Amino acid sequence: MRFRFLIIPVVFLLVTSCSEYEKLLKSTDFDLKKTRALEYYNEGKYVKTTELLRQVLPRYRATEEGEELNWINAQSYYGMKDYIMAGTQFKMFVDQFPFGKHAEEAHYLAAYCDYLNSPRPELDQENTKNAIEGFNIFINKFPHSPKVDECRTLLKEMEERLVEKNYRSARLYYDMKEYKSAVVAINNSLKNYANSKYREEMMFLKLNSLYLYAFYSMADKQKSRYQDTLDDYYSFMEEYPESKYSKDVKSIYQKTDKYLKSAIPVDQLNKQ
Repeated sequence: MRFRFLIIPVVFLLVTSCSEYEKLLKSTDFDLKKTRALEYYNEGKYVKTTELLRQVLPRYRATEEGEELNWINAQSYYGMKDYIMAGTQFKMFVDQFPFGKHAEEAHYLAAYCDYLNSPRPELDQENTKNAIEGFNIFINKFPHSPKVDECRTLLKEMEERLVEKNYRSARLYYDMKEYKSAVVAINNSLKNYANSKYREEMMFLKLNSLYLYAFYSMADKQKSRYQDTLDDYYSFMEEYPESKYSKDVKSIYQKTDKYLKSAIPVDQLNKQ
């Protein structure tokens, strides 16, 4: 029975609090709304803060006080871990107050929100690219910031994610036996990420894709495509003379070279 009596005051306070907040939302006293929004922010009640500021901010556009209110609004979304909205608000803040006292931190947090929204490598990497762009802008704009080293670390992580994304995409074409598309995808990846940790494997997959593309081509197309394979073989061997794929690479070379030196179809060569 005593427990029941304790519940009643708590429920009453909650209902009263909600009722007061609903009245505040409907109120036309914008000074009160601003005051309560700041109080909610300091209490960590970010949802209520943003709901009130949504009504208040238009009245403080292009004012010194508006700068601080916009900053609190962006920080509130960040505090809620709504990094999509937070990133949007930080970018808007930078556009509106490029020389404000929070400009440096807003630039950083805008990029950092894109970083936090960056998905695993196999998914779309638009946020990753946005994060890379944002961190590079930050470094160029604030080269003496103590956050520059952290930005460079995060940039390296983001670039590795793009490298893996490119690798997975190229590898997918190869696994699907779409050898022409695989060659194009691998060439693009090697061009964009010349020092990728996947470089040797990608170079081999390209060589093998060229060979298999030639192998499955119509007879009148084979000669030129085997020649492309041979050219790529020399490029591969120049870069990786002691490759872990040496056995397979040697086999590709022998079959390709024999085809080009004879009129024997390559499917017959495999039987010899």
